Amino acid sequence: MASIRTIRRRIRGIKNIVKITRAMEMVAASKMRRAQERSLAARPYAEKIEQVVADLAALPESGLHPLLQRRPVERMTVVYITPDRGLCGGLNANLNRRIASFLAEQAGQKVPVSVISVGRKGRDFVARCGVNVCAFFTRIGDKPSLIDTLPISRMVIDEYENNVVDVVYLAYSQFVSTAVQRPVVRQLLPVQPARIPKAQNVDYIYEPDAFEVLGALLPRYVEREVYEAILESIASEQSARMVAMRNATENGNELIQELTMLYNKARQESITKELLDIVGGAAALS
Repeated sequence: MASIRTIRRRIRGIKNIVKITRAMEMVAASKMRRAQERSLAARPYAEKIEQVVADLAALPESGLHPLLQRRPVERMTVVYITPDRGLCGGLNANLNRRIASFLAEQAGQKVPVSVISVGRKGRDFVARCGVNVCAFFTRIGDKPSLIDTLPISRMVIDEYENNVVDVVYLAYSQFVSTAVQRPVVRQLLPVQPARIPKAQNVDYIYEPDAFEVLGALLPRYVEREVYEAILESIASEQSARMVAMRNATENGNELIQELTMLYNKARQESITKELLDIVGGAAALS
């Protein structure tokens, strides 16, 4: 059995770790709520721009816009959004597993894939896999604004409009609930307009004309899609970190209880041994 001093040192060390994990849990919970609030605040704008783009995309001349044009897939780009840090449970492993599966599918179809990595964890994983990383963005922070994500959106739009790539996908962690974060891969370009129910259709009047409005809205639509994916990824990261730190705190408290019982047992054995020595010495003297 370990000595009393060693057990006491372990208990003290675990208590310090539990203080850190509890603080990290509280910070992650606060950041998660902020990310959810930002995502909810942007939802009315997202719903309205989807309705207008869907209405414009139904026009005969809409197919002339480069962001709506479909062409044979010979080159592909994936915008891979991951956290910069770890300590968030299995979030990064699940994301990496999903993107590895997607890249394997494209390799089977012999489609060259390049990656725009947003986040250090994704960049490191893709680089280890030998995939071409054409650009990477790190340190976006926990409270990015739309302006902070514009370089990513502009790079994607320029590559597609200049025929550098034929299709662009977004890969990120979708926030479902505090306990569930789902890794998803979905198409970003060419734009796939949402289907609006007939009950929500509105007869819009466009000035100066519908095609010019479409040309102005589609880049904003892509920018909003990228920004929303980053907000979802941040909310997923913070919720996963909160749950992971909560589990670490609970495991630490359980370990402290076990070590405390072990410490009490060792202390009792030590006291019993000392008493036996005293009794034995007294018996020898008598």
